Amino acid sequence: QVQLQESGPGLVKPSQTLSLTCTVNGDSITTNYYYWTWIRQPPGKGLEWIGYIDYNGATYYGPSLKSRSSISRDTSKNQFTLQLTSVTPEDTAVYYCAKWGFDSDGKRYDYWGQGTQVTVSS
Repeated sequence: QVQLQESGPGLVKPSQTLSLTCTVNGDSITTNYYYWTWIRQPPGKGLEWIGYIDYNGATYYGPSLKSRSSISRDTSKNQFTLQLTSVTPEDTAVYYCAKWGFDSDGKRYDYWGQGTQVTVSS
C-alpha cells in the first residue's frame, strides 16, 4: 500500500519561502496516470487544492495560489516538493500530500499523507 509522508519546517517567517517534501513509498511517482497532489487546510476553513505534478512531470495549479506555487519532483528519491513563496500568516495551514489515481472504470481514488502543520509567524 502506498505511503506518503510530508516533511519540512513547521515554522516559516513572513516573506520567506515555504518548502515541503512528500516522500512516497510503495509507488513510483512516474507510474502512468498517477497525480501527485498538494492540498492544504487553514484553521477553521475547508480544504484547498494547491496543485499537482503528474506522472510525466507536468504541473497544474489552483487559481488562488498558482502565482506563488511551484511543484517539482526528484524521481531518484521518489519525492515531490512544494515551494510557496512570499508567505504570510494567511498561509498557516495543515499541508497534505496525496496520490490521486483512477480505477479501470475511471473513478478517482485518493491516498493522503498524515499532514504537517506549517505556521507562518514572525
